[in-house]
Amino acid sequence: MTLRLGDIAPDFVQHSSTGKIHFHDWLGGSWGILFSHPADFTPVCTTELGLTAKLKDEFAKPNVKAHALSDGPLDSPDRWIQQMNETQNT
Repeated sequence: MTLRLGDIAPDFVQHSSTGKIHFHDWLGGSWGILFSHPADFTPVCTTELGLTAKLKDEFAKPNVKAHALSDGPLDSPDRWIQQMNETQNT
């Protein structure tokens, strides 16, 4: 499925690093940016998502939320987030 700028993404339920979310409920009335990455712990994804985390307050000003998607193991994002916090100063 291809999504373009301004398209409405389909709703989904996901187990996330912050608990189970229903995407449309999580967004509320916000705009959303979906990051899809091939695997946790990859160097480019780590720096891109690390910078996104640092800019969270800037994204919030125009009412934008960022969410990263991966099909990896459920415990992997928690370990990756910890690594990003340490290596990217997030």
